Amino acid sequence: MNSENLMKLTAQAADDKKAQDIVVLNMQGVSPIADYFVICHANSDRQVQAIAKEIKDKAEEQQIHVKRMEGYDEGRWVLIDLGDVVAHVFHRDERDYYNLERLWGDAPIEFVQLAAE
Repeated sequence: MNSENLMKLTAQAADDKKAQDIVVLNMQGVSPIADYFVICHANSDRQVQAIAKEIKDKAEEQQIHVKRMEGYDEGRWVLIDLGDVVAHVFHRDERDYYNLERLWGDAPIEFVQLAAE
């Protein structure tokens, strides 16, 4: 699976679990860390965990190796490293504080069409 399709799968998995304000940053040419950052938030620790688990499960269903998942137990900021795509699932308060969209402001925002339920 190429990085664009993996990014779409990740964003769709987050949307399926009612993630809010999903933003995709195209990191190609901006950072060697990943091709895309998928950033979203939820209003509770449990929902943060549910979104992160859905992303992990959907990736594994496609035989995508999850390199690392950090912060799951706390449910405040979960980072899911899928290689070419890194998902950041925040609790709303942490998203406002860390403001990755501003930090990586030179990365263009990618429009992603998500399937309706």
